[in-house]
Amino acid sequence: MKAMILAAGRGERMRPLTDTIPKPLLQIAGKSLIEYHIEALVKAGINELVINHAWLGEKIEAQLGDGAKFGAKIQYSREGQALETAGGIKNALHLLGDEPFIVVNADVFTDYPFEQLKASAEHLATSEMAHLVLVDNPEHNHRGDFYCHKNKVIDPLSGEQKAEQKHEHAYTFSGIACYAPAFFYAMKAGKQALAPMLRIAMAKQQVSGEIYKGAWCDIGTPERLEELNKS
Repeated sequence: MKAMILAAGRGERMRPLTDTIPKPLLQIAGKSLIEYHIEALVKAGINELVINHAWLGEKIEAQLGDGAKFGAKIQYSREGQALETAGGIKNALHLLGDEPFIVVNADVFTDYPFEQLKASAEHLATSEMAHLVLVDNPEHNHRGDFYCHKNKVIDPLSGEQKAEQKHEHAYTFSGIACYAPAFFYAMKAGKQALAPMLRIAMAKQQVSGEIYKGAWCDIGTPERLEELNKS
């Protein structure tokens, strides 16, 4: 199984830190965000990795190299301009192969056990295109993103929730998921967001999910990075 780490974002909200350092190389306790993911993936037995990059991508390649020092094999998907999540994955499909693969945002900090997601990816049903990891809502996203009912992910904006789902609250998409390659086959190459595609698939009941209660933080501001370094 392969995994893709999304590392192409400019990190505008992290400026001025990201003026000279790509966001995935920002550090917590002396180690870069992206290295935590690489080590966790390798620990889970996932050592074939694809990393996309755009802004200051050469610095990412210089620090990580071919991945050998981590016990991994890293291939890079270079984007002249960041293609957003779906566009970046589409651009890297030729590196990811024909089997379900894991995707994780480089700018989250978590202790999620990728062994668990590896099992979910291996059991993606033929009728399912994606499996998402959802987490409790952080302060900056208190309304959440999606419902998770009986392992199916539901878009709150669809208005299709059944009566037994009304009491449930939405959770936040963690930026950790696994996908069937076929999910991206029909989309055109180029810049494209992932959320609209997921919502279409949710309406077709093609997205499963799980709720993770462990450590997770979206490193979206310098303040959040500072807080983690103090903890």
